[in-house]
Amino acid sequence: MNQADLLINLLGCAYGVVLIAAMFLRTPLTEAMRIDALFVPNYSEKTRPINLLAGVLVAGYAAWSLLTQLP
Repeated sequence: MNQADLLINLLGCAYGVVLIAAMFLRTPLTEAMRIDALFVPNYSEKTRPINLLAGVLVAGYAAWSLLTQLP
């Protein structure tokens, strides 16, 4: 595994964790990173669970990519 792959996968894991945190926390960082605010025209508290699903998918895929590329 080269350094670029490692960095991208670690950033993917971190972004997934931030998306998961956006479901439960209301901080400036998590509010700025919300997926539902980007894609849903009338986002609200009812659309907040989209971030949990997206966060699990992003973090899971990045973690799986890290684990499959280890020697």
